[in-house]
Amino acid sequence: MESLTKLKLSNNAIEVLKRRYLKKDEEGNIIETPEELFRRVATAIAQIDALYGKSEKEVNKTKEEFYELMTSLLFLPNSPTLMNAGTPLGQLSACFVLPVEDSMEGIFDAVKYAAIIHKSGGGTGFSFSRLRPKGDVVGSTKGISSGPVSFMSVFDSATEAVKQGGRRRGANMGLLRVDHPDILEFITCKDDLTRFTNFNISVGLTEDFMKAVINDEEYELINPRTGKLQRKIKAKEVFDLIVHQAWKNGEPGIVFLDRINASNPTPQLGEIEATNPCGEQPLLPYESCNLGSINLAKMVKNGSVDWELLKSVVWKAVHFLDNVIDANKYPLPLIEKNTKANRKIGLGVMGWADMLLQLKIPYNSKEALTLAEELMKFILNEGRLASQELAIQRGTFPNYEKSIYYNKMPLRNATITTIAPTGTLSIIAGCSSGIEPLFAICFARNVMDGTRLVEVNPYFKEEMEKRGLWSETLAERIAETGSIQGIKDIPEEIKKIFVTAHEISPLDHVRMQAAFQQYVDNAVSKTVNLPNNATEDDVREVYLLAYRLGCKGVTVYRDGSRQGQVIQKGKTEGHFIPLKPRKRPEVLKGVTRLMKTGCGNLYVTINKDKDDKPFEVFTNIGKAGGCAASQAEAIGRLISLALRSGIEPHEIVKQLKGISCHSPVWASNGKITSCSDAIAKAIESEIRGVKGQIEVQEQKKSDIEFVHYGACPECGSSLSYEEGCVICHSCGFTKCS
Repeated sequence: MESLTKLKLSNNAIEVLKRRYLKKDEEGNIIETPEELFRRVATAIAQIDALYGKSEKEVNKTKEEFYELMTSLLFLPNSPTLMNAGTPLGQLSACFVLPVEDSMEGIFDAVKYAAIIHKSGGGTGFSFSRLRPKGDVVGSTKGISSGPVSFMSVFDSATEAVKQGGRRRGANMGLLRVDHPDILEFITCKDDLTRFTNFNISVGLTEDFMKAVINDEEYELINPRTGKLQRKIKAKEVFDLIVHQAWKNGEPGIVFLDRINASNPTPQLGEIEATNPCGEQPLLPYESCNLGSINLAKMVKNGSVDWELLKSVVWKAVHFLDNVIDANKYPLPLIEKNTKANRKIGLGVMGWADMLLQLKIPYNSKEALTLAEELMKFILNEGRLASQELAIQRGTFPNYEKSIYYNKMPLRNATITTIAPTGTLSIIAGCSSGIEPLFAICFARNVMDGTRLVEVNPYFKEEMEKRGLWSETLAERIAETGSIQGIKDIPEEIKKIFVTAHEISPLDHVRMQAAFQQYVDNAVSKTVNLPNNATEDDVREVYLLAYRLGCKGVTVYRDGSRQGQVIQKGKTEGHFIPLKPRKRPEVLKGVTRLMKTGCGNLYVTINKDKDDKPFEVFTNIGKAGGCAASQAEAIGRLISLALRSGIEPHEIVKQLKGISCHSPVWASNGKITSCSDAIAKAIESEIRGVKGQIEVQEQKKSDIEFVHYGACPECGSSLSYEEGCVICHSCGFTKCS
């Protein structure tokens, strides 16, 4: 395909485009090239200029500018725009926030609207802070409320059902104010990792709460239904629980609500209560935002930042994103109304680590922090100038007179800048993700035919070739851990520059986030990586520093704190530990559950090991016999093999639960859709509520280099946790989109 050569796309980028972005016919066959994709998007977005009086010639000029902007990989819009611009679906926004009102109608309206948004490729954020607490009275029925955490399960199930057929997985952010009476239940609601798998959760912290933490005082829990004090508790104890949970499994994150609202551009319209799934886009109820990222890896010329090129790209990108607002086909009329009233855009960056490598600046240095501030200040200032120019040509955003900018500066857009996750976009652009450091200098990638390829950072390879030190053998050695720090043959000055996320101190991660946040209208999506042996005090220090430095929120991830495959020191084929089934003891104890199925009574026996974890599964179908019995037996054998090989039971449940056959039945424990579904639910009943069942077992430090978040469900390569989400750098899979 000639276009692939012209666009200079990597093989990895081409695979991502094929899997997720290129148009397909009803049979799933690809019917457009990457070049045609960018032409489709450029045409659809540029055509909006005609609505503002531009001639056909001027529209065509804009079309070519947008096309060049994307095909040169200087800028890319968010995934929904790449996927849907110029198609019948036409939904172009990535981020939405929906209100959850304290009534059955309000709750289920939000569920319905979220399903519509997820179907169209968007992610949703919710604040559950308006819902009355657990045990509170329900006026209409005189019943008892089950509380916000219970209702989150409804949203999670709806997302699970909708995401099965989409090109982008539905993702949610669930937020609860720290002064809600159910805050302790919310903080621990993801202890069971089989629950709320379609949610990121964050606690909304207030200034009053943070002051109470610092002063070791009590703070008030307020019933949102009555507005009255329910009780007082020690702020430090709640803060310590948040710290403990984040240390244990990375959630909840924290959001500084008062700080977000201090920079709310339209405070007269209401308070911001929630963000999008990765936390970087605070929005009012029924608002959406479209995002795009500038590729900083392309903004270096002769060893310096190319400020002239950067200015040009900023202006064109602001024009592009403003046009997206009008080109968008919104999932709900109210979202269209509110989005067009404020016209928020989120222009961010990717390739920051690549820029630093080209400039030979270590990520964890004062020089990098200074450049981050200078760079983002430049982008924000130029972005506002571009928005002012559009305001002169097209008019200010309709709510301008209700904004903080009224009588100060005319703006077309209420917000300009956001730093969002760029997982798949950065793969297409061939650059590092967002403002994250490199996750590895070299890493092994498993391609679809089972071949193992080693991906090498191009700047590292170039530097080593200049010095005559490069070899493929060296790449293989580095791919064992992803790091060059322990390799004697590499000069110290190179080691200083080519550091990875795991070699940068948690506090330096926070400092980088804060440096960018100073000049970002919205917020910054970034993960603060901590080593496996980090303590809860380390997490606490991160949170307090983020508060002191002006961050709007922060997400931490301690290596190995969630279920994953361990990468050991020393070479392992395919970058994973080979799985070997444990030997079966002579005696095991267990239970047998009777499950009703369309094939008859299914008896599921689950035997457990000495740690009370499922070890093997046997099945027996009453009178069915034949094919049904043999299939059930086969499923049992495979489950047993998986359990004995260390696969967590909840992962098996997730794969089998919900599989349908032609004869579902209703039983006392709900609908049973198939024998597979029945077996999954039997296992789920056994593991639910067992302490430690789905937590990661402690690993000895001497055996571990670092831990990833398991294997990618699409390509089998290692997943990493960054930008507030789980990302596969091989195929572009992300949990949050």
